[in-house]
Amino acid sequence: MPDLLIELFGEEIPARMQADAAAHLQKAVTQALVDRGCLYEGARALVTPRRLALSVHGLPVATPDIKEERKGPRNNAPMPAVHGFFKSLGIPPQGFAHADTLLPGGSVVLGEITVELRGSGADAVFFAIRNKPGRPTAEVIAEIVPAVVRAFPWPKSMRWGAASVSTSSLRWVRPLHSIVCTFGPETEEPEVIAFDIDGIVSGNATRGHRFMAPDAIRVKRMDDYIDSLERAKVVADPEERKRRILHDAKTLCFAQGLELVEDEGLLNEVAGLVEWPVVLIGSFEEAFLAIPDEVIRATIRANQKCFVVRDPKTGRLANRFVLTANLEAADGGKAIVAGNERVIRARLSDALYFYETDQKPLPDFETFPTPLDQRMAKLRALNVVFHEKLGTQGARVDRIKALARHIAPLVGADPDLAERAAELAKADLMTEVVGEFPEVQGLMGRKYAVLQGEPESVAAAIEDHYKPQGPSDRVPTDKVAVAVALADKLDVLVGFWRIDEKPTGSKDPFALRRAALGVIRLLVDNGLTFRLTALDGFSADLLSFFHDRLKVLLRDQGQRHDLVDAVLGSGEGNDDLLLVVRRVEALAALLATDDGKNLLAGTKRAMNILRIEEKKDGRTYSGAPDAALIHAGLPEERALYGLLQSATAHARDHVAKEDFAGAMKALAELRPAVDAFFDKVTVNAEDAAVRENRLKLLAELRAATATVADFAKIEG
Repeated sequence: MPDLLIELFGEEIPARMQADAAAHLQKAVTQALVDRGCLYEGARALVTPRRLALSVHGLPVATPDIKEERKGPRNNAPMPAVHGFFKSLGIPPQGFAHADTLLPGGSVVLGEITVELRGSGADAVFFAIRNKPGRPTAEVIAEIVPAVVRAFPWPKSMRWGAASVSTSSLRWVRPLHSIVCTFGPETEEPEVIAFDIDGIVSGNATRGHRFMAPDAIRVKRMDDYIDSLERAKVVADPEERKRRILHDAKTLCFAQGLELVEDEGLLNEVAGLVEWPVVLIGSFEEAFLAIPDEVIRATIRANQKCFVVRDPKTGRLANRFVLTANLEAADGGKAIVAGNERVIRARLSDALYFYETDQKPLPDFETFPTPLDQRMAKLRALNVVFHEKLGTQGARVDRIKALARHIAPLVGADPDLAERAAELAKADLMTEVVGEFPEVQGLMGRKYAVLQGEPESVAAAIEDHYKPQGPSDRVPTDKVAVAVALADKLDVLVGFWRIDEKPTGSKDPFALRRAALGVIRLLVDNGLTFRLTALDGFSADLLSFFHDRLKVLLRDQGQRHDLVDAVLGSGEGNDDLLLVVRRVEALAALLATDDGKNLLAGTKRAMNILRIEEKKDGRTYSGAPDAALIHAGLPEERALYGLLQSATAHARDHVAKEDFAGAMKALAELRPAVDAFFDKVTVNAEDAAVRENRLKLLAELRAATATVADFAKIEG
């Protein structure tokens, strides 16, 4: 079966856009093919800085014949409705007369359309059948590719050349130079699918490396394309470029007794900057190792897109760096390395100056004993705004201090240390290093706190109060850090809820979803029971937002969404997220057993009976059943009644002790009695008093299970 090869070749595509562009090209082309009836066996998209490429293999030679059928009005419908149906099919008015003369069971051919009147008498219905013959796939491709190219959703795009004066001319991320579009089976020379996009005529020629192999190359299909580019000093597959960079970088470091500090994000970016990766190693003066490792790494990474290197003997960075060039230089890369060394030397000189400056007292704040206090005083004095409706950063720090002091005893932290950490948590925002490298905020605050003799818990809290910042980020365990981290996130959430600045749809400019998830992980991972609604300003609406975040987290961890809904639906203790999680886990464990599954089935049967009978009777069956009627009834009634009294009491005792597994086990003991009750007892007895008493017994079962979850919300 034939294969399709597309390449869009031009100037450099920004690295951050490449992966999404390749994915869109594949999705847009393959979806358009499928929509036109061209099913395929597989597709593969590749991207380099200068080209997007797509191969779709196993396509048919032509699209299949398609029969489209459309239902119209009845034979007895008003004539304007029938004529409107004919008009919607594209049938001209002179064909409308057939609607008046067509008999049930008959048909008429009107151009490409066959109109049938199916059925009998006045109830017969008009149907239109259009037979579309298949088309050559090459013809379909010639329509699809130009449309995909013109509609490509680049985050930023441009027009160029003489055509740029027209607003209808092609827009592309950078000037587009050529388009390859070939189609054919492996055993034959593929044909070029001919089309023209603003003067760019499709063909079968591309170009290799800009400097090392700039001549034109004729290509056929994906395998040939990849091999031809390899010979022309282009590695077409981004994953292969990443593999080569990582392998060569590790090898160079190992040869010098060092270790590469791996960085997945940087590796992805560097692989998007080169077509022919050549890995080199450079160095800088050892004196710069006085700078914190994180600052060295941020400097070298941000400015030169280079990897840093670790000395395995000390665990600290070595005075080396790894860079990736885009060509094989005649001098073996010496000039490239020297150029990078000059830039890195200058950047590290700046970083060292910033680091040393941050440790000196500010001239205008000589009355403050230590630099971090002075930085915080400067932050307050400058009245730096946090949010126009929530005040300054200084006011926010005051709120965090008060909240951290309140939370500290609830999580086992020293209130004085929590308050001190909260006071200094934002001070490094005013330091020179953080001003230059915002990504090291918190971390620099910790280092400066250690240098000025702050307690280790205070220093740790300054760094960790931002954490966790995502589902895979580390969760602080130091109690002071936990208190300040909770205070920081809860202040943001309560504040923005108070001014009605909530996330909407996919928009979350203040990262409130991340803050809520951070609070959940701080509480759950550290095993902290904490009543959120006890905090001032914590609304029911905000609690609902937390519940939504908790559902997402638990679902990602493999818990069933219906079990989360069931626990939250019980309405008890839902503002203590740790207890909610433990109840969900205990409920899942119960339902994994036969007793749990059968108890669920029996309870849901009881609920269904109650729902029907309560609706019919216009009342709710609650209150204790009549013990005398129970004892005068069937043995199965007495057994269930007796077990309900003991199991409910035991379950409540376990819940009060936060032993949810024990509560579930107590409820599981009901299973045999529930099974026997439904096997032997008729709930809707003829005697009205007996019927009411039995319904109350089922209501007791409903209430017993509600101590841990709303079983009605559990699926199955």
